[in-house]
Amino acid sequence: MLNPRLAGRYAKSLIDLSLEQGQLEAVYGDMLFMNELMRNSSEFITVLKSPVIPGDKKQKVLDALTAGRISPVTASFNTLLIKKGREGFLPDIVQAFIEQYKENKGIHVVTLTTAMPVGEDVKDAIISKIKQVSQMKEVELESLVDEKIIGGFILEADGRRVDASIAYDLANIKKQFSNNDFIYRIR
Repeated sequence: MLNPRLAGRYAKSLIDLSLEQGQLEAVYGDMLFMNELMRNSSEFITVLKSPVIPGDKKQKVLDALTAGRISPVTASFNTLLIKKGREGFLPDIVQAFIEQYKENKGIHVVTLTTAMPVGEDVKDAIISKIKQVSQMKEVELESLVDEKIIGGFILEADGRRVDASIAYDLANIKKQFSNNDFIYRIR
């Protein structure tokens, strides 16, 4: 994020406005749509952040991409950002909105990293186990694949990390051998 404070303030304002108008779920859906749009189009982000492109052209691009797909509240908010010259922060504001929404709803994001893709039954089992052993009632599982961990898994949630990967175990063994713990004990 370029400016997390600014993004957080705008996201909070949009959440407050959407709550006031009873449109929180609709605006959240809009933010998910816009997040996916930005993830799939780096050119769109480049247009938004460009100081050379005038605001009215940015508004036309934004309207063309989102016409009929977002609520009036979100469309008005986007227009306001362009009028204020803050459209370059839109990707950060969208991310901040999604994070604040999940925090507001008590949704905990848990990241599962494995060496190979896992099936839905494994994901469901992990979610149910997390709910069972923690205070988390709403869990959203993000699954990542990283071949570097060789096997096992890494689970991250609320600033906590459980590393049960083969790569972690091998690094610990390497550390023990480099300290010569075993040789010292033999003598």
